[in-house]
Amino acid sequence: MANQMVKFTVKCPNGYPFCLNSMKKTTSAQYVASRARDPTFEKLMDHYKNLLKVVAIQDLILANPNKNPPSVSLDFLSRLSQKLHLNRGAPSFIRRYPHIFDVFYDPSKSMPFCKLTERVVELSKLEAAAISESLPLVVERLVRILSMSITKSLPLRAIFKVWRELGLPDDFEESVISRNPQLFQLCAGNEPNTHTLKLVPEYPRDHFTAAVENWRVMECCREDSKLDKTELRYSFKQGFPPGMKLRKDFKAKVKEWQKLPYVGPYEEMGEKKKSRIGMMGLEKRAVGIVHEFMSLTVEKMVEVEQISHFRNWFGIHLNIRDLFLDHPGIFYLSIKGKRHTVFLREAYERGQLIHPNPVYDARRKLLDLVILGRRGHSKDIDLREEHSKQNGPAPILASLSAS
Repeated sequence: MANQMVKFTVKCPNGYPFCLNSMKKTTSAQYVASRARDPTFEKLMDHYKNLLKVVAIQDLILANPNKNPPSVSLDFLSRLSQKLHLNRGAPSFIRRYPHIFDVFYDPSKSMPFCKLTERVVELSKLEAAAISESLPLVVERLVRILSMSITKSLPLRAIFKVWRELGLPDDFEESVISRNPQLFQLCAGNEPNTHTLKLVPEYPRDHFTAAVENWRVMECCREDSKLDKTELRYSFKQGFPPGMKLRKDFKAKVKEWQKLPYVGPYEEMGEKKKSRIGMMGLEKRAVGIVHEFMSLTVEKMVEVEQISHFRNWFGIHLNIRDLFLDHPGIFYLSIKGKRHTVFLREAYERGQLIHPNPVYDARRKLLDLVILGRRGHSKDIDLREEHSKQNGPAPILASLSAS
């Protein structure tokens, strides 16, 4: 590799004592490029970036429930190709996933339409049922996230950014917020046409235990634990990307950081200390907050842009993306699909959640169909022939069959 690439013992952008950074002064983009890659997460993101496009089209189809069956025209999808990042066009993308999309010709409209296959309709209902059954857990997630905020409040638009990641129902304003007035208050925001969601003042503080605390208890009880019991009190589970060289001084600094005390995500901050140890403690608190936030997500992953909307409300005055890069043993950042997605490393094994949940299971089954692609699809219907029997060849159908 070039000289400006990976060195582990220099100062990071966030002042963290160890990280992947260059010997020279680097830009943020160079810092991202120099990170250690994890092939398992990168392979997962290769498929996940296409899943996001599939879900976007699925949402468009399901937004037309009055149509029988719910569907959208290929012409409409073609006009949205650029917005949906369908680089080779909508017909080509639709044809790649015959287990997900079904194309049919509507004689009354004289054009082809796209609908979901019966299997995907079932998966959509399965996910909706799983979300509905987990409403008590969903309510707790929302309370926990509000509890991590300095003011115990968050802008509603920030929650809208992560409603799917948190497993919230699409009508969560009504089904979660309005139905729990003993927990939530929805108030007018500081800007016109905005709202702020608040936790009721009566709600007890320090009511929750962070997910990392559960790991510490389990690790403490393990006879084969490699961690010193004195380190566990403030430690995080570490698992570095394969092939990442861990030098002796790097390991020493990891060990030093693990012992560093910090204020937990549900604890009151108190007075900020401007000393080196005080600043490192604030940085470790930020790690604790984003670790807890990701632990509350359905798939233990989130886009950096989404979580950035919570940064100031959580009292994090650091670059969120650099925070993830500074801790490659806790988080993994992928930049596949023109978006920066971060995973909670400890939650995954071989590209799947170690402890799945019903909502994740339904979404994973859809991802499996994306991975399947065209394989196993026995009949490849020539739509041009079906249309030509009635009205002659259609340009979009021709491109669909030829792609």
